[in-house]
Formats: sequence, structure tokens, C-alpha cells
Amino acid sequence: MKNDSDSGGDPIWSRFAFRGISVALLFFVCFAFTVSAGIAHGQEASDTETEAEKNAPVDTVAVEDIVDDEAIRERLAEIFAAAKNSGWLTDAEVKLESGIVTIQGQADTEEHRQWAETVARKTEGVVAVINELSIDSAVDLVSTRNVVTRSLDSLWTDFLIRSPLLFAALIVVVLTSLLSRLVSWGVHRLLDKRGMRTSLKDLINQLTSIAIWVIGLLIATVVAFPGMTPSKALTVLGLGSVAIGFAFKDIFENFFAGILILWGYPFDRGDFITCGDVTGEVKQITIRNTMIRKLDGELAVVPNASLFKNNVDVLTNQPQRRVRLICGVAYDEDVDQSRDVIKHAVQGCESVQGKRTVEVFAKEFADSSINFEVAWWAGSKPLDIRRSRDEVVASIKRDLDAAGIEIPFPYRTLTFKNPEHLGFQSTESAGESSGSDDSHFTQTEESES
Repeated sequence: MKNDSDSGGDPIWSRFAFRGISVALLFFVCFAFTVSAGIAHGQEASDTETEAEKNAPVDTVAVEDIVDDEAIRERLAEIFAAAKNSGWLTDAEVKLESGIVTIQGQADTEEHRQWAETVARKTEGVVAVINELSIDSAVDLVSTRNVVTRSLDSLWTDFLIRSPLLFAALIVVVLTSLLSRLVSWGVHRLLDKRGMRTSLKDLINQLTSIAIWVIGLLIATVVAFPGMTPSKALTVLGLGSVAIGFAFKDIFENFFAGILILWGYPFDRGDFITCGDVTGEVKQITIRNTMIRKLDGELAVVPNASLFKNNVDVLTNQPQRRVRLICGVAYDEDVDQSRDVIKHAVQGCESVQGKRTVEVFAKEFADSSINFEVAWWAGSKPLDIRRSRDEVVASIKRDLDAAGIEIPFPYRTLTFKNPEHLGFQSTESAGESSGSDDSHFTQTEESES
């Protein structure tokens, strides 16, 4: 059998490279999303810790040299009045009692609300801060537009800053694709010289390609995110392994089933198999699925898990397969003579392999014939079976006709009521008129079923 890679393999390798790059980009996007989620989770945890630190009491509360509450209130009122001119705070009011500051009023954003609280907390003599500032709920299109513009500018600036790193990571991915293709070609050539089984060569080839891609993607991740190391990348990836496992359960199931099929399953590329309603030639076995060219020319893509779980009939496991058919002769014919004629006819066919193993047995008393079961060996491919069956049927028909042995066909008997109305005469009186209206006429005719 000629390997696909030896007959103009560039289109196939191009498809492999395109699929590899697509899978790599998808994996890279998922990995980046996982890293971002991890960073966001860390930032959220950091914000929670910061909030806890804010609510923690001060280490020490002064007893002597206490700052006057009125002086603290006046100082904060001056600062908030300046913030009011900038539109940050509206109707800000400061209340103070024993060093505990209560801020009331309205802030335009949450950021400025937290700013007012931070200023009050850092003022000398303040023990605690109660922030009762509310957020302005009025829709300010200008302010919203400015926020969106600043966010987009920041995003674009970050992209321009990281664009050289992303471009370098893309180059690493392309080089990984080329290296995977080159190594796969070298491994394929090396294993061909050793005469290894085709499916086992495919398994080694695909696992080598996957290992190269994993290493290349780790390098690309480190290049795109300078603070990331391979150990950190694997750690972050491990955090999402459970979610990924549940999301891609079927993919992993087909992956491991594909490895087991390639490792030691009893069929290979070029074999004809039957699994359920699918019968055809195995064209290619990948890690995830198996391509089967059906007998009518359609290509069936079967998941490896289906082949691994269900019964599979390997039609070409042996070079020969036994074929059977039923042949009937009339009851008037000699059974032994008929058996010899049929056996001689089958043995004279070119497609019959093992002339001595042709078997002809009288099987049953059928409705109109003595049936013989005829069995012989032919090629194992479906086309070989059809050709051999055609040749055997034609040969048996010729030899039986030459020997004067009848191959029966069904007889049909028709019974008519009132045959006179149909132009027939009763069998009881050929020249007389018919009897009563209940007389019958029986005609026997031969009709081929």
C-alpha cells in the first residue's frame, strides 16, 4: 500500500500545518484567557486584602497632643471644596466627633469617592472614617465618552507597547509549525526504513508533532508575557485543567482512544472494516478520528471512541474470505449428480481460491426445489467478493443447463369462478354448455418469480 506522504504529500502536509496552526492559535487564546483570569483573580484578592486593611483599626490612638476636631474638619472642608470646583464632589459635608470623620454628600465616580475617604484617613488625628458619599446616578454623556476614550487610548497604547512581543510570539508559532513539519518528515522516513507497522508509525509521528507544539507554545507564551515562566505557565494551566477536562471530555476520550487504536488495534490504513452501519476502507487514522471511505464513495469521519467501544469487523484481516450462496434444483433431478455438477462448476472459476476447499451440501427441502449450500474462498475485499459471486453464479447456471438439470421456478395456479364469462369452457364437459353458476375453471400457468 502506498503511503499518502509518498504521493505528492505537500497538500496533506499543508492541511496538517494549517490545522496545527489553528489548534495552536486556539490553544494560545485559551491560555491567554486563563492567564488573564488568574491575574484578575489575584487582583480581586489583592483588592479584598486592601479593603480589609482599610477597615482595620489604627495601631495606636493618641492620648496627649490630640488635634482639635474643628481644625481637622476645617482642613478637610477646604480640600473637599477644592475638589468641588473640579466636579469631583458635590455638597460635601464633613462631621467630626472624637477623631471619627463622617463624610456626606455626592461624588461623580467611585474612584473620587474612594479618594475622599483616603484623604480623610490620612489626615493627622483621624481615628476612623465613615464614608457616606453617594455616587451621582445622572447620565453624563461627555464624562462617559471621556472614560471610554481614555480606556481605548490605554488599550491601544498597551497593544503598541506589546506588539513587538506579540509579533515575536507569532514568529515562534510559525517556526514551531515548520519544525513540526520537518521533524515529522524525518521521523516518517526513518521509520519507513525500519519496516514498522503503518499505524504505529502514524502514532509516533503525531506524538512527536504534539510534543514539539507544546514546547513551542510554552516558548511563545514566555515571549509574549515576559513575566511568565514555563513553570508558572504550567501552574496556571493546571488551575484550569479541571474545567478544561469537563469542557473537552469527548475530545480527550477520542484522543486516548486514537492512541490505543494506533498502538495496537487489528486494522490499519487500507483495511476494509464494518462498524455499525458504516462499511468501507480505512483511509486515515488520526489522534481524534478515523476517515473511512464507504463503498458508495462517501467519506465517513468516525470518532475514535466509537470504534473503540463498538464491535468492529475487519473484513480484510485475512487475504481470503469464505463466500456462500444457495442453489436449488428440481425434485425430479438426481441429488448426487447435481452436487457434482455444481462443485465442478465452482472449481472451474478463476476467482475461486483453494479449489479443493469448495463445499457443496444439500441443505433443505424447499417449496419447489432441493436447495444446496455452496461455499468457497475468494479475495477478502468487497469488490473481490462481488466479482467472485458473479462468476460462480454464471458458471453454475451454464453447467446445470448443459447437464439438462432443471433449476425450478415457482408455479402459480389460478382458479376462476364462472369461467364462461371469461371465455373459458369448463373442464367437466368440453362440448357441452356449462353447468350451474357455481362451476369453477382451473388453469395452471408457469410464472417466473
